[in-house]
Amino acid sequence: MFSKTKETNESSEPVASTKSEPKRSTGNSGVPSIISADLKITGNLKSDGDIQVDGYVEGDIDSATLTVGEGAQVKGHISCDAVRICGTIDGAVKAKSVVMAKSARVIGDIIHDSLAIEAGAFIEGNIKRLEGASRPAAGTSNVSPVPTASTGAAASGGKPAAS
Repeated sequence: MFSKTKETNESSEPVASTKSEPKRSTGNSGVPSIISADLKITGNLKSDGDIQVDGYVEGDIDSATLTVGEGAQVKGHISCDAVRICGTIDGAVKAKSVVMAKSARVIGDIIHDSLAIEAGAFIEGNIKRLEGASRPAAGTSNVSPVPTASTGAAASGGKPAAS
């Protein structure tokens, strides 16, 4: 029973295979790719999994989920399923779910399906809902619409910058 496996492993000659090589798993392993605080990357990042940025990235980021750490800086566009922002982003953010912590600072538009903003977060740009996102049926909501433009206003109630 073990001899067959042992013989296969001991063979040093390459074996030609008629089968195609297996594809890499694109599933989420649960462990994010980490850009540490002392790392600076210039270029675009693309991942089917999770990315955590604690350093500096100059380029676009496309991933399933993204966490921008408190001391992190990103200069570029972000496109993810879910993003948690604790640091600084200079560029547009497009995600189904966006969570902004109190230390977050975004200079650019945010396009979202779901948005949560903690008191103290800073946004300079427009906030728009994703096209085709599900909305309540007419007449079912008592909440009046909120203006979607936030020009230099902090989420904690700061006043817009003077023109």
